Amino acid sequence: MINWLNEWKKKVSGFSRNVRLFICANILIQIGMGVFAVMYNLYIKALGMPETVNGSIISMTALATAIILIPAGLLSDRFGRKWLLIGGSALTMLSLFYRSVETSESTLVAAAFVTGLTMAFVQVSGVPFLAENSTAAERVHLFSLYFSLVTVAGVFGSLGGGVIADVLEKSFGLFEVEAIRWSLLAGAAIFAAGILPLFFLSGGKKYDQPVTADRIPEPPVQGEPDEAALSRNVKLIFHLGLANLLIGFGSGLVIPYLNLYFANRFDASNAYIGLILSLGSAMTAVAMMIGPALVKRVGKVKALIFFQLASIPFLFLTAYTMSLGLASLGFLMRQALMNAGNPIQSAISMEIVHDKYKGLANSVNQTVFQMGWAAMGPVSAGLVVAYGSYWGYAWAFTITGALYMISSIYYYMVFGRRKLAGE
Repeated sequence: MINWLNEWKKKVSGFSRNVRLFICANILIQIGMGVFAVMYNLYIKALGMPETVNGSIISMTALATAIILIPAGLLSDRFGRKWLLIGGSALTMLSLFYRSVETSESTLVAAAFVTGLTMAFVQVSGVPFLAENSTAAERVHLFSLYFSLVTVAGVFGSLGGGVIADVLEKSFGLFEVEAIRWSLLAGAAIFAAGILPLFFLSGGKKYDQPVTADRIPEPPVQGEPDEAALSRNVKLIFHLGLANLLIGFGSGLVIPYLNLYFANRFDASNAYIGLILSLGSAMTAVAMMIGPALVKRVGKVKALIFFQLASIPFLFLTAYTMSLGLASLGFLMRQALMNAGNPIQSAISMEIVHDKYKGLANSVNQTVFQMGWAAMGPVSAGLVVAYGSYWGYAWAFTITGALYMISSIYYYMVFGRRKLAGE
């Protein structure tokens, strides 16, 4: 444990000023988004609008993000990360303030579309920015810390938004809709505070494709024709995207409906569901911090595949158990193990793709993942309607496990056999 802590202390102390500023900015941004993630649905409900409005808002946000991610990635590669981060964050902030006070259904849906568009520029530029301001030896620790902190920040935002609304309503006598509105405004203000550190980012040192033993494939030789470099990077991005699409299909079958799974199969209370989902986020953050230790022992590709495959038995446990305790254990372990691989996957993708195409690679990965969620939502709902709360979820979780396994095998076949010899 002491060696583990010393290693983390050494790695964190070596992070650049740009990295520190960026992480601080994103902690505040994710706290603000966490408030909206929980409170905005309640705001729509408090306004007296039907549930279909929430569905429309979620769909329009996801649609906008899917539409703009790849163009945003290309712009990020072309014009640099800093000003796209600032511009996207500033426009998102304005849309959040507007959505906090607007009460018309049509404009709320339109504003959600705008948020999806502008936030995509922030999402797509973040990981490439970190990659360009770090060395290959730092990236697993850096991405693990980054993903862990923003996950925890989102949890704090979710919990804090509810606390603010409850205090204003019960202690200060505000109507429910007004209390939630002030909670949303507080979230938007915290988001706005997160933009300030972005202005202090510098060009920094650009770590262009360092040659290390664990890189795949070898970096392009100097003077290589642009067409050949583009062809190789497009192929790499395709393989990364296809593996991530399979994960997105599997994830989209179960993750958006976990609250309904616990409610329908076990009749769990809202308080219990909220608690177990929060614990899932906390365990994810812890698992992400442990990931670099496994990478050090077995290498990045093996570690990623281990985490993905190790999550599958717990997925099957959740699928077929009739015990709420076992279902909760299965959910927590699957959540921690599967998500622990995310920083490792980001580190790999940022190493094997040339700096010129990092934004495109990140945007493609996020786009196909969201496409998987969008495509499988109706399938999951259809399974539950057709087969009931036991077998419907059992089939959904089982198919997800199969997709995770196929993705892991594909990832190993494409990248693992090359990479393992060098690690």
